Amino acid sequence: MPDFRFFYPIEVRYGDLDPQGHVNNACYLTYMEQARIAYIQTLGLWPGGTFLDIGIILAEAQVAFNSPILYGQKLRVGVRVSRLGNKSLTMDYLLEDAENGHRLASGSSVLVTYNYRDARSLPIPEDWRKAIESFEALSHDS
Repeated sequence: MPDFRFFYPIEVRYGDLDPQGHVNNACYLTYMEQARIAYIQTLGLWPGGTFLDIGIILAEAQVAFNSPILYGQKLRVGVRVSRLGNKSLTMDYLLEDAENGHRLASGSSVLVTYNYRDARSLPIPEDWRKAIESFEALSHDS
């Protein structure tokens, strides 16, 4: 699998901590979500505003925790699309220490392109597919 071509910096907030003094496990998914939205905007797939006509809906998420994240630690989240289906895509994530590259967590999600107004899935728009394939160097049958 290719390396991550996109990274998003994350600031650990005091409110992200649990009573044990490290980032609560639920925040890892939020960090991945922040990075995912930045990736989508960077590729020009969503300019902001409403996501009701064409958007994505989370179908599945997985996280593997490797090392605790502490307050003040500089993070970055790698994001990549590893699979493009007809109506869904798989995104992979890598949370790492931005200063030394130490792997803190990894994960993946399956997202479905979705019309929220009609409450139905849609095929991945062709302009999205082309932008992702070009950025990730994916073949059309990935």
